[in-house]
Amino acid sequence: MYQRNVEFAEYNEVSKTWFVKARNANSGEVEEYYAKFLVVATGETTNPYTPAIEGLDTFPGKVIHSTQFKSGKEFQNKNVLVVGSGNSGMEIALDLVNHGAKTSIIVRSPVHFLSREMVYWAVIMSKYFQLSLVDSLTVMLSKLVFGDLTKYGITRPTEGPFYTKVKYGKYPVIDVGVCKKIKSGEIQVLPAEIVSIRGNDIQFKNGKLHPFDSIVFCTGFKRSTNLWLKGDEFLLNEDGIAKPSYPNHWKGKNGLYCVGLSRRGLYGAGADAQNIANDIKSIMQCPP
Repeated sequence: MYQRNVEFAEYNEVSKTWFVKARNANSGEVEEYYAKFLVVATGETTNPYTPAIEGLDTFPGKVIHSTQFKSGKEFQNKNVLVVGSGNSGMEIALDLVNHGAKTSIIVRSPVHFLSREMVYWAVIMSKYFQLSLVDSLTVMLSKLVFGDLTKYGITRPTEGPFYTKVKYGKYPVIDVGVCKKIKSGEIQVLPAEIVSIRGNDIQFKNGKLHPFDSIVFCTGFKRSTNLWLKGDEFLLNEDGIAKPSYPNHWKGKNGLYCVGLSRRGLYGAGADAQNIANDIKSIMQCPP
């Protein structure tokens, strides 16, 4: 659907079809559709997510999500907190410090730091070797290049970077210079989560209090599929991600499918689309 916002979708057991209500983004009118198959391809990055934090509404400075971030230039000489340590959080922290902001970043979870070259060679090796071996070699190389980061408040996961990506959908951090800034102290790592906010002061779980002028939330996205897709208890979870394990994650019941909701990137979405097309083709070719 193009320029349509789906508001309701449910499978009709009597007619054996999907009934969908969608609002036309241009006219505002509600349109109704009926189909034998329903493919959910709403993506993993649908709605920017900002966590509910006590006192956030009292913060007088600028508060934005990473999707609203354009440049660190406007934060020059500001004391900025970046919440979230994925690739977007790390890159935004680097841009902030490069533009003269006093930058801190919350890193609560263990992180794999890799270079682009490491990822390139790992992808090649994965064609010939088991994932466990590729992970072991990549982690070894990462330790040689980036060293021990625990004294800076960053630990490595116990599981390898590519196993973590496949199992949890969590990407390793591709270093573009942020590691050097962390080691130099230009970017301060805060290892504790936020408890509350009172004005400019932010209280952390470790008991420490830090003042900030601005906050950038790099806290990912939430899917809204569960708000409009009714009657599905098999294919998608409450967060709009596929429930079944790979590689059988793309097919549900009653002609329901999903594309790109297994945290496997563009390659995974392409494979999903091909599998779904083939499955629908085989169903349509079967005699009634």
